[in-house]
Amino acid sequence: MSPPDPSRSAAIRAVIAGFLQQRLQPKLEEVEKDTKLDNDSIRQERIDKLRDQFAANVWLEDAARRVSQIQAVTHSLKPIHPDAKGSCLFREPRSLAPIQELSSHALGTVFDADVVGNAAALDVYKFLKLEHNGRSLLNMCTEADDDLGTALNSDSATARAWMAAFARLAEPRGKFSSHTQAKQIYWPVGNDPHDDASYHLLAPLYPTSLVHRVYQTLQEDRFGEAAKAAREARKAGEWHERPVREYPNLAIQKLGGTKPQNISQLNSERRGDNCLLASLPPVWLSAEVKPVLNVVSLFEVFRWRKDVRAVAAHLRRYLESDPARNKETRERRDELVESLLDELMQYSAEVQTLQPGWSADARCELLAHQIAWLDPQENDIDTGDMIDRMASDFANWLNSQLRSPLPMGDAEYLYWRKQARELFKEAEREGAYEQ
Repeated sequence: MSPPDPSRSAAIRAVIAGFLQQRLQPKLEEVEKDTKLDNDSIRQERIDKLRDQFAANVWLEDAARRVSQIQAVTHSLKPIHPDAKGSCLFREPRSLAPIQELSSHALGTVFDADVVGNAAALDVYKFLKLEHNGRSLLNMCTEADDDLGTALNSDSATARAWMAAFARLAEPRGKFSSHTQAKQIYWPVGNDPHDDASYHLLAPLYPTSLVHRVYQTLQEDRFGEAAKAAREARKAGEWHERPVREYPNLAIQKLGGTKPQNISQLNSERRGDNCLLASLPPVWLSAEVKPVLNVVSLFEVFRWRKDVRAVAAHLRRYLESDPARNKETRERRDELVESLLDELMQYSAEVQTLQPGWSADARCELLAHQIAWLDPQENDIDTGDMIDRMASDFANWLNSQLRSPLPMGDAEYLYWRKQARELFKEAEREGAYEQ
């Protein structure tokens, strides 16, 4: 245990005093502006009463009592149904088992806890969110910080009792329970759908911390200054380091009506807005797949694909901007090149859906290794040689796309070829080139 630090206690006490003054001041101004109070003595009486209410010891004692009316949670029940009375849970995301699907575990150590309960007691949570040197008062309470105790009350027993009360904010209230208004899901865990024992009955909770992160991300992507600058750059046909993210068919679900604070604190901060991403199936708009005829290289057709032109132009603008020669730049460059390679694999897969043997057409002028790549059938081409040649073709093509106005040479060619060959070899291991 570290020795008491009077200066740290004083600093924490100043943070608390500033919070109380910030909450008191609007109430004092409201009394001052109240035209119905024409009697100065009554006005002063109300001012004195307010000052007494927000005296540190008085307010803190009341807050320690009222904190039991609220609970810090990461998974809430009220968004499921506003009249549900069952349990809510607080689980640190990093303590949850990781799964492939997106869930609250993905938040890691950085997340916003929500608060449910009596909306009139939400000011207690705002108090506990106050920070000193990067640590919240709630964290200090859970650790029984001696300096915080000194700042709260000169009587150590009283201070410890208050900190203990505040620290229970994240603890569940009563026994775990569901409610008739809560939803329930029969989740299959066995192989026999006719066997009742093959199901678990789940009572899902609303992942309020995860929902809030999604909301924050969407707000930044839609209205953030960097997002606006990226859209302006796109409109002007210029490169920008920040990608433009769009969310088509976004829906907004309102929770809590005119009183979103009755649902939770984070719901109140979102003004009741909860974003619903579109869950519509994609509309497949594929052009007719045609044999690659009357050209000597498949890249003469490949380069005209819409996404290929867009990514190649993006890569050209990015390199032309002369980005810093660091790890971040290399990773961004490699991501764009990998996108082009993914497009090549997608294009190849589309052509490979044609009736085998289309390359026997007299109009097919492709080189033997490109025919083997696009028209899988029995042939004498060695797969390893085909991959090496295709990697070289890709590297030459990419250099030609970037050469004007960039100085592309042998070093770049060798790098693109290596990156392409690694991806093609990985596809080979997955059986993509089995004859």
